[in-house]
Amino acid sequence: MEALVVLNGIEDKSEAIAQAWAARDPRITLLNSPLKGIVPALNLGIKEARSPLIARFDADDRMAPERLAKQVAAMHAHPEWALSTTQVESSGVAGGAAGPGMTRLVRRLNTLTTHAAMHAARFIDVPVVHPAVMFRRDIVQSIGGYRDGHFGEDHELWLRMLEAGHRFGMVEEVLVTWRDHEERMTRTDPKLVSQGALRDLVARYLLRGPLAKRSCRVWGAGKCGKSYIKALREAGAHIDDIIDIDPAKVGRSMAHGLRVVAADSLGPPDGRLILIAVAATGAGELISERLQSLGYQVERDWLALR
Repeated sequence: MEALVVLNGIEDKSEAIAQAWAARDPRITLLNSPLKGIVPALNLGIKEARSPLIARFDADDRMAPERLAKQVAAMHAHPEWALSTTQVESSGVAGGAAGPGMTRLVRRLNTLTTHAAMHAARFIDVPVVHPAVMFRRDIVQSIGGYRDGHFGEDHELWLRMLEAGHRFGMVEEVLVTWRDHEERMTRTDPKLVSQGALRDLVARYLLRGPLAKRSCRVWGAGKCGKSYIKALREAGAHIDDIIDIDPAKVGRSMAHGLRVVAADSLGPPDGRLILIAVAATGAGELISERLQSLGYQVERDWLALR
């Protein structure tokens, strides 16, 4: 094992602490990144790593002592996996509870235990937790490493890997503690806080894949659905109509003149892709259950965006 510590715009005592540990443990290597930002730091770490397997980890999280051994064993047992993750738990930095949003996200991500589940959920949010992943260095390098832009660098990389046909897997044990605090990049970095940035990223990859040669219908006439319709239209998607259960909206023209049709009028699959874009807690699950009862299959006939 080697621990690569990338020093990148440090303004506190972290560098001195890292130097002290590196002096007493030869497994620790310090790297100075001439460019600030997480993407240059990540790509420098990948470039300088000697191992074919790289485990990601953030400075403010914690891992179980057996995490690396168990993920290495899983990657050797599953050569078809380009990336593995683990189940995680969330907490505050002082040991208290994480925020409700992060708690819900962790609960959902821990249920994505198969490649198929992660693949189907890739447009909702990140399908894997960044500080819990281990990936094959050559594969990530072969597709260009992390990219900078107005998007989450991890989510964009996972979408690119999945688009290229690479498979993900999970070690079904809680081996990482993902710690929540107000200074986390997820809460402070504009490209991670912005829902618009997420929608634009999702729309771009939908047009490159599932919507490359087909039209779609958006289930959700609320604020969430309208915002996705805007992003999809700007990306070049062809949207036929909007599906909703609210009788006050059915029959009306909304969001770029699209007609709202009743959910009760939905027939069998007809080749168009239904995109679920609803924000209410539990609504997406109810819609997916309804679609499945009508013979719709996830990925083939529908995908969830929220």
